Amino acid sequence: MVVSVLEEMRIRSLGVIEDAVVELSPGFTAVTGETGAGKTMVVTSLGLLLGGRADPALVRIGAKQAVVEGRIALDPRAPAAVRAAEAGAELDDGALLISRTVSAEGRSRAHVGGRGVPVGLLGELADELVAVHGQTDQQGLLRPARQREALDRYAGDAVAGPLAAYATAYRRLREVADRLDELTTRARERAQEADLLRFGVEEISAAEPLPGEDAELAAEAERLGNAEALASAATLAHAGLAGNPEDPEGVDAGTLVAAAQRALDAVSSHDPVLADLAVRLGEIGILAGDVAGELAGYADNLDADPLRLAAVEERRSVLAHLVRKYGADTADAEAGGGIDAVLAWGERGAARLDELEGDDERIAELTAERDGLLGQLGDLAQRLTDARTEAAERFAVAVTAELAELAMPHARVTVGIRQTEATDPATGIEVGGRAVLCGPTGADEVELQLAPHPGSPARPIAKGASGGELSRVMLAVEVVFAGSDPVPTYLFDEVDAGVGGKAAVEVGRRLARLARTAQVVVVTHLPQVAAFADRQLLVEKTNDGSVTRSGVSVLEGEDRVRELSRMLAGLEDSELGRAHAEELLAAAKASR
Repeated sequence: MVVSVLEEMRIRSLGVIEDAVVELSPGFTAVTGETGAGKTMVVTSLGLLLGGRADPALVRIGAKQAVVEGRIALDPRAPAAVRAAEAGAELDDGALLISRTVSAEGRSRAHVGGRGVPVGLLGELADELVAVHGQTDQQGLLRPARQREALDRYAGDAVAGPLAAYATAYRRLREVADRLDELTTRARERAQEADLLRFGVEEISAAEPLPGEDAELAAEAERLGNAEALASAATLAHAGLAGNPEDPEGVDAGTLVAAAQRALDAVSSHDPVLADLAVRLGEIGILAGDVAGELAGYADNLDADPLRLAAVEERRSVLAHLVRKYGADTADAEAGGGIDAVLAWGERGAARLDELEGDDERIAELTAERDGLLGQLGDLAQRLTDARTEAAERFAVAVTAELAELAMPHARVTVGIRQTEATDPATGIEVGGRAVLCGPTGADEVELQLAPHPGSPARPIAKGASGGELSRVMLAVEVVFAGSDPVPTYLFDEVDAGVGGKAAVEVGRRLARLARTAQVVVVTHLPQVAAFADRQLLVEKTNDGSVTRSGVSVLEGEDRVRELSRMLAGLEDSELGRAHAEELLAAAKASR
């Protein structure tokens, strides 16, 4: 079932086309016209809608910009519709509107569903909507990698399942192999790193530093170094607050405060202000007594032992040595520097050392995992080879049958599947009892081969097919693919190049058959092909003496007969050509 249809395109100021609307059929649409009339602009326009490169040279002379707009009927559940919705686009009455603008200065803009989007999104949508086949696209399918992808797509779940499992195991094998390589090739460097870390961790552990110890020792050293001055100051302050025992008549702060409080207490009942001040003087007296007591204790407990000072300075020297060696790392900035940074370095060093000292065990684990993955990959690669071989046989039979219908009755298509044996068994994976080279998609190299005549050897299609034969082979491949993995829309540009006569009729018939399950748009110069189309579009060039422009029109009835006559005989009003054209149309209609 067709899940999307390109309904129409509007082209403005693109090449020779000034303004044209291309109305496409859900089935088979043929685009015809004289050479140079602008048929390729239709292909170019679709390419722009699909995210193709914007060439400012495409903009019509005298215009500021070229605009291509497309309307695609789309099921809201289709992958393309879902992806467009993720980008903010909306469907318009069940259709997705796409536009592409190219300015004469080279700027390009894209819109999908009324929302401006990156041009790259158009390419993503194109993968789900349209398959373009022209001469350059055929060349792409000649590459073995593309042929392998095509065969895998044809094989379906038989390959998709084991291929997904293989790809996962292959990625893990590469990770394990890289890690093993790092562990083994850098063993000397890692051993040296382990020695340095071990020395540092042991040196820190032997010193047994405590968090914040360096700051505490610095404060203690400051006190011990100034013990006499501190004791003298504390004694004088205590005497000022509590009095000097050796001078009984001396006046101290506590006595004076007490006298002041008694004076106020005597009259406080007469004025609340003085009563409040008396209370505050009482608080000062209590505070002065507390401070005096602490000063007495401080002076009594002050340690002026020079031996303790020497021990503190020695410990500070040990810690300073550690800080210089291990506490200057910028990574320990959050640890606050000092001995805390040293402790942070020690924790990291110990963790790294455990990792390095576990290399032998880790190497053994990774080696075992690698060997297991190699065996797993070998089994999966063999499953892939078996599935591809079975699919290749079916594919070859189907394409060969299609070629027989395309006037190549004696041609035979085969699909070669081979593996490259590893010269060094250590670099390969055992598949079917042999060590072979494997890549991300398995061990198989796939090559499409063609034997065009009985007795001729099967050769790669790039070498074994002429231009016309190659076009028919590509068409046969697409017809076969359409049955297993349909693409909503196919665009064929000159796929019938080098084909004529009966072969051209068969090309038209096969395109019509493909159009039963997908939308098909063909740019063609062959009337035998155009006659099979459900709709024929004419790209026509006009010249008023000063300006050349092209337009696109739908041909029906007599107009279509006249165009087919021109394509057949080169004369629009040739009676013989018209008769032949009518015969072609009747034959095409009858054979559907």
